[in-house]
Amino acid sequence: MAADSNPMNVLFLCTHNSVRSIMAECIMNRVGAGRFKAYSAGSMASGQVNPHAINLLKHLNYKTDDLRSKTWDEFSARDNPDAPKLDFVFTVCDNAAGEVCPIWPGQPMTAHWGVPNPGEAAGSEAEIALAFADAYRQLNNRITLFCALPMNALDRLSLQRRLDEIGKA
Repeated sequence: MAADSNPMNVLFLCTHNSVRSIMAECIMNRVGAGRFKAYSAGSMASGQVNPHAINLLKHLNYKTDDLRSKTWDEFSARDNPDAPKLDFVFTVCDNAAGEVCPIWPGQPMTAHWGVPNPGEAAGSEAEIALAFADAYRQLNNRITLFCALPMNALDRLSLQRRLDEIGKA
């Protein structure tokens, strides 16, 4: 893995890059500050961040001004020679887990951390807000577990097993 002085790069993928991957990017940049640098992208980016996600993140004191829905081409070695070298790539929705991903710079470790899509929630404003809060909670729990891993003490196989276990948590 990367040297202690350089943060490890983490990419969160979801089909539309409008809710779950955006939340994961924010959470990782807060929880893993200094150790990890998070990014997010989508295979078919919607071009906008879901307003319910923005509202929740603002309520939780995240900076949201620079958040945007991005295509994964920004992080592909083939499409962007200046893309950051990725250490980890996590899919956070079921659709992106089954898609053929681009070639990522640096041969990152990957895992699927699927979370139900709160963007599909229906009902009252309170029910929709609850779906977004639940997705946030799941992502926050997984990212917190990930950030607590003793990266320097785990070999690649052991680390992969832990990443897969976190996705089932």
